[in-house]
Amino acid sequence: MNEMLNDLFARLSQVRVLVVGDVMLDRYWFGEVSRISPEAPVPVVHVHQVDERAGGAANVARNIAALGGSVSLLSVVGEDEAGLTLERLLKADGVESRLHRDEAIDTTIKLRVVGRQQQLLRIDFEKKPSTESLDRKLCDFHELIQEADLVILSDYGKGALAHVQDMILACNQLGTPVLVDPKGDEYECYRNATMLTPNRSELREVCGRWKNESDLESRAQALRERLNLQALLVTRSEEGMTLFSGSGMVHEAARAREVFDVSGAGDTVIGTLGLMLACGATMEEAVRLANRAAGVVVGKFGTAVLSREELWAATMLECD
Repeated sequence: MNEMLNDLFARLSQVRVLVVGDVMLDRYWFGEVSRISPEAPVPVVHVHQVDERAGGAANVARNIAALGGSVSLLSVVGEDEAGLTLERLLKADGVESRLHRDEAIDTTIKLRVVGRQQQLLRIDFEKKPSTESLDRKLCDFHELIQEADLVILSDYGKGALAHVQDMILACNQLGTPVLVDPKGDEYECYRNATMLTPNRSELREVCGRWKNESDLESRAQALRERLNLQALLVTRSEEGMTLFSGSGMVHEAARAREVFDVSGAGDTVIGTLGLMLACGATMEEAVRLANRAAGVVVGKFGTAVLSREELWAATMLECD
């Protein structure tokens, strides 16, 4: 394991990953709760701290950058303050971004109000991008994939991946691996991707409820074959994650010692997975490392990332 990690880490900065998808600004308002409002039976939060982080596909990109990978991000934002903030945050995180500005929309914002380390409320602001901005983004995609060793498509259902099938086809024609974090209950648009990474709930929407592990394997493999995927990775929260491929099924147990916040964990999984595959890891090795990475970030608050040193430490700890 030690030698394998050394080899992979030595190649991190030599590969380039392209991330495309729905970006958003995650805002956190932290405060104290000491009374109930006289206007309605709701807590009054006295806000004393505000935090902002790049979320969605932008969080996938920042996870790759935090691990030492070279990453480009392509998406659409509004012509607004939130879009400028996202651009600034991404630059600070070492992400090379190409964000198309669409005057017709507002940048997607997820505002979380937190009191005593508990999320009390989430408010979402969002609007789907215009056809014109998506067409411009697709033109940029065809340019950027020429230099990409691997592509990640992060679908949060906000409209930035309206051309997902065209993108997958373009990757197929170049022989570039393409990983997709899917959304919704219709996966036909992801046909011919290299790998899909649905979570447990998302897979149930598509395949229905399974009775046992054998039933799960049968349903997952049938979906993989129907969509012509090389692999299907199902993230299963406290149950870990399971890889389904032509070689069979490989399960990785959950590695988290303390779960604080699972938001953004899927971004860490696909970001780590894609970066390690681009560096030459086998699917099984990449899944093992992605599982270690997820075990670290769920112990942090909000949409978080981990460093190369944290991943190394978590991996070595499991080997002891």
